[in-house]
Amino acid sequence: MEKEANKLFDKAFQSLNSANKELYRPEEDIVPYSVCKNSQYAIMNFLKGYLYKKGVNPDSFITIDELFEECKKLNKDFEKIDFSDFNCTHHAIDSGYCTEVSKVNTCFATANNLYALLKKVKLITN
Repeated sequence: MEKEANKLFDKAFQSLNSANKELYRPEEDIVPYSVCKNSQYAIMNFLKGYLYKKGVNPDSFITIDELFEECKKLNKDFEKIDFSDFNCTHHAIDSGYCTEVSKVNTCFATANNLYALLKKVKLITN
């Protein structure tokens, strides 16, 4: 499971970087879909990677909310991550996306906060 976790963390970090690069463009050039999807995939892969690291197979969890709830059961620090402005938690990841720059900025911030938490608990070193 360690190998799967590390692959997911790498994919998540790549998605987070892609979203970040997109956000550094002038606002009129930002493609919200790109930021949204990369942020969603980063969050999903960070959560799945964490579960693998803890010996839990995440395949039965379909939504980000299901993954997040399982992570909170294993580590109360996950409760510090605020998903209240993240509208994509209750459905399958490929079924929706945001189109407003302000909204996708929130999605990116959530993904970045999750990355910071995983670094803090020393599961990610890059």
